[in-house]
Amino acid sequence: MPLPVWSVPPPLWLQLGIEALWLGTVGLTAECLYRFKLASSEIVRKVVHIGAGHVIVLAWWLQIPAWVGISASLVFSAIAVCSYYFPLLPSINSVGRQSWGTFFYALSIGILIAWFWPLHKIYFAVLGVMVMAWGDGLAALVGQRFGRHPYTAWGIQKSWEGSLTMAIVSFLVSSLVLGSVQGGDWATVGTIAAAIALGATGLEACSKFGIDNLTVPLGSAALGLGLETWLGRF
Repeated sequence: MPLPVWSVPPPLWLQLGIEALWLGTVGLTAECLYRFKLASSEIVRKVVHIGAGHVIVLAWWLQIPAWVGISASLVFSAIAVCSYYFPLLPSINSVGRQSWGTFFYALSIGILIAWFWPLHKIYFAVLGVMVMAWGDGLAALVGQRFGRHPYTAWGIQKSWEGSLTMAIVSFLVSSLVLGSVQGGDWATVGTIAAAIALGATGLEACSKFGIDNLTVPLGSAALGLGLETWLGRF
C-alpha cells in the first residue's frame, strides 16, 4: 500500500480528528446548501455522497486500524437506518424515502475495510468506494440533468448519458487508484480499469432502492482483486 508516507502512523486521536474534521466539513457544506436553498436536494445528497466517500482515502493515508473503520461503519449504518424514520439527516434523507442508499453506503465501507485491510490490499477498498462515490454520484446528476435517451433495465429506467458517465468516471477513478500502486504497466491497469468500469456500470443500471451503494463498491473491488490475481502483474 504505497500511499502512506508515515514512518510511524499518527496517534489514534489525530487520525480520528482528521476524519471527523473532513466529515464535519462535508456535513456543514451540505447543511448550508440545504438550509439556505443554494442547491436542489439531489445535489445536496450528491455532495455528501461524493465527499463522504473520501474518508476511506484518508483512512488509507493515515493508516487507520481496521477495527476503527469497521466500528465507525457500524455506527453510521445505525444512524442511517434511524434517519429513515426520524429527521436525523434532513439534508440527506427524507423520512420514509424509498431508498436505503445511505445505509448501504456506510455498510459497504465497513465490509471493504474488513475484507482488504487484512490482505494489505487497501487500494481495492479505496477503488470500490471511489467508483461508487464519483461514478455513481456524477452519473445520477448527469442522467437527471442531461438524460435525453432513456432505456429500461430490469424494470428500472436509466439514461444512456448517465450510464456513459458512470463508465467513463469509473474507468478514470480505477486507473488513478491502480496506477498509484503499480510500476507503470498502464496496459494492465487500463485493462483492469475497463473491466471494472463495465461491471460497475452494469451493477448501477440494475439497482433498486439504493442497493448499488453496496453492489457497485463490492463488485468493483472484487473484480479488481480477481483480475489482479489472474494477471499476476502487480
